[in-house]
Amino acid sequence: MQKIVIIGAGNMGGAMIKGFLRKTNGALTITAKTKQTLDTFVGKYPTITVDLDNAHAVRGADMVILAVKPWFIEPVIAEILPNLNDACLVSVAANVRHERIDVYAMPNIAAEIGESMTFIEETPKTDCIEKAMAFFETLGEVQVVPERQMGAGMMMAGCGIAYVMRYIRAMMEGGVEMGLYPRQAQEIAMQTMRGAVELLAHTGDHPEAAIDKVTTPGGVTIKGLNELDHAGFNSAVIRSLKAGLK
Repeated sequence: MQKIVIIGAGNMGGAMIKGFLRKTNGALTITAKTKQTLDTFVGKYPTITVDLDNAHAVRGADMVILAVKPWFIEPVIAEILPNLNDACLVSVAANVRHERIDVYAMPNIAAEIGESMTFIEETPKTDCIEKAMAFFETLGEVQVVPERQMGAGMMMAGCGIAYVMRYIRAMMEGGVEMGLYPRQAQEIAMQTMRGAVELLAHTGDHPEAAIDKVTTPGGVTIKGLNELDHAGFNSAVIRSLKAGLK
């Protein structure tokens, strides 16, 4: 059985830990800065191995995943390097390059429930790519892309999930203004979003083709869509996605 180590158990690291153990019975070693954080995971996942010492944790590892803040990447690599040996080193930190990192990956926080959209950067190190893919496929969908597409993948999936949630929040606020209770509005907004996604996945339709099915001439839907256009909705979405690439 392969030894997989995740260094960092914060938002992204925690999501990967929960998602992996939710879908598999695989062995997993995790590290964190505090015992309190590790105790939280041990309480939920008794089979997990925990360690406060990063260098000790990576001994004998087949794959090590760095899930720490970008500014901690270099210090952590320096700390674990003597014990890494031939382990594949994977980083999920955005926009941080290091010669020892074998695979760059960009999941999102939906990894916690096995619904991440993860991008993995192409590399000649095919054995490490295969190990990384096997891990991230337990967390959702995976695409292996060239380096030039990683930024777009990060913005559409890694950051884009926040933009989708902001749209849901805006729908909620509109619902409340129209007389719905906040929780009721949230449930409606989420189910509407879920239904739209599942419908497109099921039919394979282009979004615009599906939109045409609900835009009766002179109806209320087309009036709302035109208001979105007047407010620059499409432009705002595109600009938000491109903002992080500047």
